[in-house]
Amino acid sequence: MKLTLRGIVFSALFAAILVLFSFVSIPLGFTPVPITLQTLAVMLAGGLLGPRYGFLSMALVVVLTAIGFPLLHGAGGLSIVLGPTGGFIMMFPFAALLIGLVLPRIPMNGVLGYVSAFIVLEVLGSLLLYVSGVPWLMYKIPTLTFSKAMISSCYPFLPGDAIKAAVAALIIAPVRQVFPPHRLTGSVSRSMVQREQDAQTS
Repeated sequence: MKLTLRGIVFSALFAAILVLFSFVSIPLGFTPVPITLQTLAVMLAGGLLGPRYGFLSMALVVVLTAIGFPLLHGAGGLSIVLGPTGGFIMMFPFAALLIGLVLPRIPMNGVLGYVSAFIVLEVLGSLLLYVSGVPWLMYKIPTLTFSKAMISSCYPFLPGDAIKAAVAALIIAPVRQVFPPHRLTGSVSRSMVQREQDAQTS
């Protein structure tokens, strides 16, 4: 399946959303990891664009930031991508990819659909990021023990992550009923179309 112009445009749009959400940053003082809306952008990209374009949109921001464009929190360069929060940043494209792969296989009708979407978004759009984010922070700050790293980069953010996953589910579930990824991005993959139809009718 080739990239479509519509898909590229929407990828750029969601990349811009990630950049915009990165400016909503609340420092906590005791940790270099701030509270942001970035993970909400990751969830929306994967959930609305699907795996290919969800990955592309997030990877676009990561690569351009690494090159030096001031896209995340108004800053850029390898020092941002490889900094203390680099473990989270580098996982953004892969989280969007996995969300895009899993959500089409879940019926998203009714309350059960919202709950299922919430669980997927919470696990893949939030908890997955800690798998790389916490060890990377420990690598960048060798004095941190695992328990201190969890306090610095995980525990304080879990309530907010749950809220973001709930908001993303409320947005994604109804939008996908009208504009599934293959319609939104102009994709023509038959397997993707069939999965969307099966999920909506089951």
